[in-house]
Amino acid sequence: MKPTKPANTEDTPSDLGLRTSDSAARATDLGPRTSDSRLRTRPSSLFLASSNPGKLLEFREAAALRNVTVQPLPGFAQLPVCIEDGTTFEENARKKAIHYSRDFSGSVFADDSGICVDALDGAPGIYSARFAGPEATDQQNNEKLLADLHQVEALRCAQALQPPIQHRLFNRAAHYICVIALAQAGQVITAVEGRVDGVIIDEPRGASGFGYDPYFSYPPLGKTLAEISPEEKFAVSHRGAAFRKLLDFLSTFK
Repeated sequence: MKPTKPANTEDTPSDLGLRTSDSAARATDLGPRTSDSRLRTRPSSLFLASSNPGKLLEFREAAALRNVTVQPLPGFAQLPVCIEDGTTFEENARKKAIHYSRDFSGSVFADDSGICVDALDGAPGIYSARFAGPEATDQQNNEKLLADLHQVEALRCAQALQPPIQHRLFNRAAHYICVIALAQAGQVITAVEGRVDGVIIDEPRGASGFGYDPYFSYPPLGKTLAEISPEEKFAVSHRGAAFRKLLDFLSTFK
């Protein structure tokens, strides 16, 4: 793990290692690794394989604009847990979608998402939800993230032997990634990816959102993802970008 400078909220994105042109949410179609052999018509309902209420709320609000209903997968809490041992967000999203759709007749989607911090070589990445341990809380994960960044900062300071602001070694650039996989009866129909770029700050701001949102500042708005409304967040977030891509895919079916 590596550290970084305690972020000054007055710093510009370029000061913190983020190119302003990269700050908008992006969606990627994970393209050829898909199969539409089981999807003949556009489903009116999608079932989310997650017990996370924050995710459910965000997906529901976006889907409603396209006349699609999002429901939690029935009996999700009682189902055997999917072992998320993939090495990428896409692998884990696909594993979950396949696992939870095997014995279900509807269209099931699952996402895998997390935060990647440049100064930490992309960590926490796929381990974002359990960065501080298997049962870690959001607060514990955030505390570990900041501790690791500060450790990197101290090391770079010692190596540079000059004030950090002069040698520009500090990089608070980070991005959220979300991959959503849609499956029916144990077969993946498609997978899509969304991304949003930002910077990590030292003090939490905002009471909305979840996960690392209070520490993730989104430069175009000058706010953290926890300081904006759910509607504003979904319009710019990694999860919103990926889900809109999924809805666009579904809109091609009658």
